[in-house]
Amino acid sequence: MPKPSDIVELDDFDRKIVAVLMEDGRITVTDLAQRVGLSKTPCQVRLRKLIDSGVILGFRAVVDPAKLGLDHVAFTEIKLSDTREQALEAFNAGVRRIPEIEECHMIASSFDYLLKVRTADIRRYRIVLGERITSLPHVASTSTFVAMETIKDPSG
Repeated sequence: MPKPSDIVELDDFDRKIVAVLMEDGRITVTDLAQRVGLSKTPCQVRLRKLIDSGVILGFRAVVDPAKLGLDHVAFTEIKLSDTREQALEAFNAGVRRIPEIEECHMIASSFDYLLKVRTADIRRYRIVLGERITSLPHVASTSTFVAMETIKDPSG
């Protein structure tokens, strides 16, 4: 959770730069400057500050998981047997080592974590769940929800 001291003050130009880059991370600085109403050099300076301050974390390719044979998505609720800080840290570290887990969120609910797990099919998911996820530190129980169709996600 960011502390108030971690929040970076952005003006309208900074917000426009971020919005344009979220739509098209491959845009040239020249085109970016034109779209936000700045000349190239001030735009480059602002872009560098946004990167250096951690507002922009990086740039990556957005891929179609179905074309990679990874179109099975399951959401897995995790209930832990221990929720003290050391147990949470151990669980979090384990999650980071499982590449099939796309997202992991600590939840304020009747369970502790919600995972988004992407695999090739239900058989592969069953293996990941049975051999990797349930073996994570302090996992007491799991419950799975299989997505039938993705309506909206960050990539599109």
